[in-house]
Amino acid sequence: MESLQQQIIKELHVLPKIDPAEEVRKSVEFLKAYAKKHSFIKGFVIAISGGQDSTLVGKLTQMAVDELNEEAGEQKYSCYAVRLPYGEQKDEQDAQDAIQFIQPTKVITVNIKKAVDASVEALREAGIELSDFAKGNEKARERMKVQYSIAMMTNSVVVGTDHAAEAVTGFYTKYGDGGVDLVPIYRLNKRQGKQLLQYLGCPEHLYEKTPTADLEDDRPQLPDEAVLGVSYEMIDDYLEGKTVPEEARKTIEGHYLRSQHKRHMPITIFDDFWK
Repeated sequence: MESLQQQIIKELHVLPKIDPAEEVRKSVEFLKAYAKKHSFIKGFVIAISGGQDSTLVGKLTQMAVDELNEEAGEQKYSCYAVRLPYGEQKDEQDAQDAIQFIQPTKVITVNIKKAVDASVEALREAGIELSDFAKGNEKARERMKVQYSIAMMTNSVVVGTDHAAEAVTGFYTKYGDGGVDLVPIYRLNKRQGKQLLQYLGCPEHLYEKTPTADLEDDRPQLPDEAVLGVSYEMIDDYLEGKTVPEEARKTIEGHYLRSQHKRHMPITIFDDFWK
């Protein structure tokens, strides 16, 4: 019988070793194929935070757009890099460095602070007081709402940054940063994403910085690993089939089991969860 670790690795399609050049091509061709199959698509929308994951996905998306336009012989497709700060972002320079590296077709900046604060206040007036953590989810969902508005007005699809180390822990907001159309790096863990950025010539500080969702006002720039209770190194080892300390294994598998609902489409009466 397969262990839970083996089941997870199979479900998330993680390889123990990768060829960065091959994985770059795989992601770029995936994006191109989707665009070619759906004639309405004229662009891709990707939120750029200045972190490793959005920098990688942004670069892969722009590469796909450049190749699609070259093959079409015209500027038919666009990559919309969207900046979505809540007020002033502490690592804004990293976001600008990422954009410089990606060289997107167009940059769009929408400050979500007024919209989020208005939603929080409307809920307060209705008797629902959001915690700081819940407000963080409000920010993530507002960001996704904005991306879909841009996508609708530009005949585009929304590209997400979910990867295997994030998927296994459920470390994303349901219908927030998890609510996208395409996830071109889904099979990669954190260190493999870093390998692709190194291969692509990304500035080192963008993939060596401490990962943070930066959603909480009370704890700004809180490291992901502090929230998860386990390091990305342990998560990556686990996803590559290596033996990890028992405490790390239990933590990772606990996150996986608790977040199953995030990796499932809306439940219908025909699903077998209740049988």
